[in-house]
Amino acid sequence: MSARRTELSRRGFLTGSLLVAAGTVLTSACSTDPTGGSGSGAKTTLNVWYHAYGEAGTQQAVLRYATAFTKAHPDIAVKVTWVPGDYAAKLNATLLTDAAPDVFEIGEAGEMLARRGQIAALDDVYGSTRSDFNTNAIDSVTVDGKLYGVKMIDDVMMLYYRKSTLAKAGITPPTTYDGLVSAAKALTTGKGKGLFLGNDGLGDSGILAVWSNGAELVSPDGKVGFGSARALEALTGLKRLHDDKSLLLGFTTDWWDPAALVQGVAPMQWCGLWAMPAVKSALGDDFGVLPWPAFKAGGAPVVRVGGWTSCVNAKGRKVDAAKKFVQWLWVQQADLQKDFAESYGFHVPPRRSVAAGADKLSQGSAKEAVTLADRYGKHNPGTWDTAVSNAFNSAASKIAAGDGDAAGLLAEAVKKAQGEIDKQRG
Repeated sequence: MSARRTELSRRGFLTGSLLVAAGTVLTSACSTDPTGGSGSGAKTTLNVWYHAYGEAGTQQAVLRYATAFTKAHPDIAVKVTWVPGDYAAKLNATLLTDAAPDVFEIGEAGEMLARRGQIAALDDVYGSTRSDFNTNAIDSVTVDGKLYGVKMIDDVMMLYYRKSTLAKAGITPPTTYDGLVSAAKALTTGKGKGLFLGNDGLGDSGILAVWSNGAELVSPDGKVGFGSARALEALTGLKRLHDDKSLLLGFTTDWWDPAALVQGVAPMQWCGLWAMPAVKSALGDDFGVLPWPAFKAGGAPVVRVGGWTSCVNAKGRKVDAAKKFVQWLWVQQADLQKDFAESYGFHVPPRRSVAAGADKLSQGSAKEAVTLADRYGKHNPGTWDTAVSNAFNSAASKIAAGDGDAAGLLAEAVKKAQGEIDKQRG
């Protein structure tokens, strides 16, 4: 369910929209325009958008949830719209039209939507459960003190390693950046490389480097922070991995797929919790998970926490009904939240009480991943849209490769990113 994996499962059955009213699927359609009524007594029809999750069964699940909602609220019909392809582009374009969905999910960068009045504040939806949502889930939807969404799932990203391979080489799982560099170099042989971060040699490592040295990407008041001396120091440190030629590049799949790890091509790989069932199936207990290590003293280990968030269209005509749907599904229905996180892929429920009751997260490396996320988890800023991310990643990639003056590259990226953020904030 990572935002980077939106391809439609071949086992999926839904490619357009299905309308649910009074607990029954009534009609199918290709349109994404709400019908305004179902003919079954419903006074309101909500159009609810989801991106095309790659995990088999997810489509069926969200339709089942909609059916359960209409049984509890027969006056509100729900049209579930499944959106394949470039979800973000389609959503942003549709939000400017009368066909805009009433409820929709976003991956990251929700601050711009909040500031331009596109999504509604949902503080009243949380009620007394607010304290049950983990810190990242609250911080990631907060803009100027208000909550502009409800986190649906947490996608935890961390470092996987093969226990037997490291043990055979006499290497302790690295807990410092120096240790990671040394381990990657020592594990690089004629048969494979020591570490896989992504086919471009960067992946998430740029943002992880900044965070791990105590620096910010963007401050809460919208000021770019990745131009600091600490950020530059950590980004420059990534060059050591490239100089040692210990990074796997240009593999058949990218970092989000665990194939490099399970096929023995790289004994350490940055990947997500969603891959753990496949890793365990292939390797049994011969793997462990780690945070990205602190760059040096004064820094801190880090794991990245992404995921998806449910939002309400503030400019729609059905805000109250939309809020009721979001509250019912993502605040009140703990069993469905648990089902969504555990049964289709592998994810962490943002509510602490639900996560604590998730059987598959209660032991082994899965439990360790939940602990790492709670202790070291960080999320991308709400302003971290494609333009800002591209400016940063372009500079980080060149710095890591030793292609140009690091300080100059970073300064130019800061200038571009700050201009984009200033546009977002009006």
